[in-house]
Amino acid sequence: MKGVVNVSPDKGPAAAARLRSAPLAFGAGAMVGVLGGLIGLGGAEFRLPLLISMFGFAALSAVILNKAMSLVVVITALPARLAAVSFADLGAHWSIAVNLLAGSLLGAWAGASWAVKMRSATLYKVLAVLMVGMAAALVLTHTAAVGSLDLPGPVQVVAGVVAGFGIGVVAAIMGVAGGELLIPTIVLLFGADIKLAGSLSLLVSLPTMLVAFARYSRDGSFSVLGANLRFAALMAAGSITGALLGGLLLGVIPDLVLIPALAVILLVSAVKVARHA
Repeated sequence: MKGVVNVSPDKGPAAAARLRSAPLAFGAGAMVGVLGGLIGLGGAEFRLPLLISMFGFAALSAVILNKAMSLVVVITALPARLAAVSFADLGAHWSIAVNLLAGSLLGAWAGASWAVKMRSATLYKVLAVLMVGMAAALVLTHTAAVGSLDLPGPVQVVAGVVAGFGIGVVAAIMGVAGGELLIPTIVLLFGADIKLAGSLSLLVSLPTMLVAFARYSRDGSFSVLGANLRFAALMAAGSITGALLGGLLLGVIPDLVLIPALAVILLVSAVKVARHA
């Protein structure tokens, strides 16, 4: 009975309310997009707790919907992001993407496989722990100078595969693109500048997300996407709109204020998600 144990069906009235509340779905997505845009990311880590706490989706259902919306946001952002870095620069660093993908593709498949087999109560706890980890990563990467480890070639390759695997697992279980982890990893392991790291992270995250999506599509719980397609489309549209607005506001709010505030939001969200267990 794969997929049945860890997914509690959404209540009829709650599902109907979600479908009726188009402004709420779009508005929540826009809020998530603004938060992500303010730090130059997609904001999927903020969307996940909203899907659970505000809209009442079960853990795995929320992860699958978050993954679908993250995929739409990444595909939309890809052309603009690639335009900021020349194809020549990307081509010169193709080995970085391949190195990380060697681990992240396996990690995405493994993470999605573990998620569909977990009991719902366990998945809520795992998501809460990962949100705390995301909060810590957010603070560290935006307040501490990240430099290259300057590892020897073979060690660097192994470290890239291991890091990619871990990022793939986290991205699959949370339904996020993983840029929050990929960008500092690329800077730390391979010494790339932050602009190049951002573009390379999209090249890694897109196929990684597709692999996790393919794994989730084999499970019965994937039907939540078809049942809530209108809701997901509205929230994704809001996320894209909010991300554009957040990008325009990038730098307006000092990091000294913004980063701790976003970290607190993630920590509070983690507590709320953990209580669902």
